[in-house]
Amino acid sequence: MKAVQIMSYGAADVLRVNEVDRPAPGAGEVLVSVEATSVNGHDVIFRTGELKIVSGRRFPIGTGLDFAGTVAETGADVQGYRAGDRVWGIVHPRQRHVTAGAAEYVTVAANRISHAPAGLSSVGAASLVVAGATALIALRDSVHVAAGERVLVRGAAGGVGTAAVQLAHAMGGHVTALARDHHAELLTGLGADEVLDYRSTTSDRIGPFDVIVDTVGTELHRYRGRLAKGGRMVTVGLSLPALAAIAASSVHGPRRIRTFSANPGSALLSDVADHVTSGALRPVVDSMYPLAEIAAAHEAFERGGAVGKHVVTLSA
Repeated sequence: MKAVQIMSYGAADVLRVNEVDRPAPGAGEVLVSVEATSVNGHDVIFRTGELKIVSGRRFPIGTGLDFAGTVAETGADVQGYRAGDRVWGIVHPRQRHVTAGAAEYVTVAANRISHAPAGLSSVGAASLVVAGATALIALRDSVHVAAGERVLVRGAAGGVGTAAVQLAHAMGGHVTALARDHHAELLTGLGADEVLDYRSTTSDRIGPFDVIVDTVGTELHRYRGRLAKGGRMVTVGLSLPALAAIAASSVHGPRRIRTFSANPGSALLSDVADHVTSGALRPVVDSMYPLAEIAAAHEAFERGGAVGKHVVTLSA
């Protein structure tokens, strides 16, 4: 089978589409025929070697954190899934040797998948797995958005941002989206009550907000200052400056900046699927690439400016 592998740490040109043996599911695992995957920040960080303390120096390393497809085979002790079921899921971050989600087949623990929403294409599903799960954890589990609260979403046009705008709206929040002004029509259609151009809007001239969801990872201390009394802020755009701001906020003042390690399982993925089924969450896809052009998809991700997700397809 074909699988994308990282042959050394570096730029996108270290990615190769290689022929490898098709894996077999072990006990408690499912073999999925992958139809689509997306490019996530986690994939880029692994490829560049920023997380080599986790991924090590043994090559090749698989890439592709998420996937959507159909069950090809189940291992022993797997219940609730059978061949032909449409599923989506997330590869465990440590499952990075040889192959991962960017491959024709992937084996994954059954507790890391759920049934994909009916009627959603594989491309749409792949665009929402990580983005939808991350946004739901941030809004529901980290900052506990309540109806009527004022919510700011930074980086609102990206994959997590577009999901966060939709979910915050569905939870009854009054949503302000911070993005480029030419994304205003799209973001309003997703549920934003107002859209501000981040290039001409300074943090000291907006708010205060009850909740801030940050997907950028910069100037966190400035935006933290725009929280109302009792306000909460969460960031998913991690960087060294962001980690420093998070640490400082836990010491100085009550409005600490929160973050989390998104490692969702079946229950959370089923919750995301429910939001899709209810109409509260829909995919936003910036571009699609065939597997052979996954390096171009990584390069597009790193350039930034995407509206939604870059998706890599493995089937027609």
